[in-house]
Parts: sequence; C-alpha cells; structure tokens
Amino acid sequence: MKMSNGTRSVRCAIGRVARSRGFTLIELMIVVVIIAILAAIAVPTYTRYITKTRRNAATACLSEYANYMERFYTTNMSYAATPASGSTAAAPNPVSTNPPTVTLDCASLQQTGQWYLYTVPTLTPSTYTMVATPQGVQATRDTQCGTLALDQAGARYYDTNKNDSAGVAACWQH
Repeated sequence: MKMSNGTRSVRCAIGRVARSRGFTLIELMIVVVIIAILAAIAVPTYTRYITKTRRNAATACLSEYANYMERFYTTNMSYAATPASGSTAAAPNPVSTNPPTVTLDCASLQQTGQWYLYTVPTLTPSTYTMVATPQGVQATRDTQCGTLALDQAGARYYDTNKNDSAGVAACWQH
C-alpha cells in the first residue's frame, strides 16, 4: 500500500503531538527556582511594608491621643485631672490611669492595639508625653524606630531620641 504525502504528514504531526505532552523534570525545576527567587524578594519586602504601615497607624493614633489631650486640657485647664465639683479630690485624666478607663478606637485590638501599647508615662497639669510601645512581632521587626512618643508641644520622638531629625522624619512619615 502506497501512502500519499498528505497521509504521511498527518501521521508525523500526530506523532509529534503524542511525544510533546507534559513537562520535563528540568523545566519543572526551572519554574520552581524562579518561584523561589520571586518569593525570596517578595516576602521581606512585604514584611517591611506591613511593619511600616503599622508604625504609621501608631503615629496617627498618637496624634489622635494628642487631640484628645488638648480637648481635655481645654475643658479642664489641666492635662492631669478633672477638677471635682465640691470636692478636694480631682478625677484623673481617663487615658492616664492604669489601665486607662478611656481607650480610643485607634488603639483597639482591631486597629493598632495588638501591635502597640499606648501609655502616658509623663503627665503634669501642664505637660504630657504619649508613648506607643511596639508589642510582639512588631517589636522584633521594627528595629529602626521602636518606641514612638509625642508631647504637648508636638515634639516627636522615637526610642526617646529627640535630636535625630532625619530619624524622626523617617519614623513619623505618613
């Protein structure tokens, strides 16, 4: 039986299709290596981004606390305490008690409260310092800035460093 050229080309095409199914082991290994390289670049970048985002949220929360303190001062003419009516004892500022009786929404566990602890270590009738201390994984990842602070004059700090303007700008950028 004699084959025509058309039949022979069909058989060759079918044979090639049958032989080219699937991937070779080398092709699969190349894909795995490419994915590993991309992951090695992407995961640390993503981790830095998350750390910086949480830090920015904490600085915004400190600013919100500063707004609360200024409203408190405007109402009571003191950062430290509310004058008691008809009594010699004054009620303390609700955000300065330990634990605070007022927690702003920005410091809740759903917002930044699981990564930062907000305290008022310095509080007098005319001054205050609000501090955001990193907690858990944020404390281990944010080695650049660490603890953030803001006082009544609007001075910003990181790790109690007031004089490093470049560091303050990097830690407090929004």
